Amino acid sequence: MLEDQRLKWKFKRGSDEALTRIYEKYLDSMLTLALGLLHDPAAAEDVVQGVFVAFAQSRRSLQMWGSLSGYLATSVVNRVRDYRRRQRRQSGRVGLAPPEDANGMSWWGKPHPTAAPADVVIFSEEATRLHDAIAQLPEEQREVVLLRLKADMKFRHIAKLQQTSINTVLSRYRYALERLRALLDGEREKWDR
Repeated sequence: MLEDQRLKWKFKRGSDEALTRIYEKYLDSMLTLALGLLHDPAAAEDVVQGVFVAFAQSRRSLQMWGSLSGYLATSVVNRVRDYRRRQRRQSGRVGLAPPEDANGMSWWGKPHPTAAPADVVIFSEEATRLHDAIAQLPEEQREVVLLRLKADMKFRHIAKLQQTSINTVLSRYRYALERLRALLDGEREKWDR
């Protein structure tokens, strides 16, 4: 994207305005990615904040050839992996938290500000169902789905990040979508009774 190339160029030359724009542009998608991987809003915020702090501090030494969103998403995934390792060492497992922010809204996205209250409730319920279904995916599949759909990463970049073949990534993606479809259809059937 042309805007991202311009932002990277300005950022490397010391522009605080470019850093602010990058932060504003990618904060929500990186929070969504981190939350999807961690299922803990506070931990997701910490991870993303750490990514942006490290990004800001790397201004002079930053070597980035790919997309800005891909770079940030890779940074988020790596910090999530570090966080999980620390959690496993400390407590033996990573806990699941409800997929809501302080206002009770889903982190998967928010309804339009002018939406009717009934639409907001429906949106929130659907987002929660989707979050719960994604949480049931195996870790590698969940990571592929979120990187592809939320960070807009190409499959070849995901394969490189996961240190596996592109065919494996494509299979994980396909299996994840099939499982999500089955989980969500099963949920729908339960409500239709």
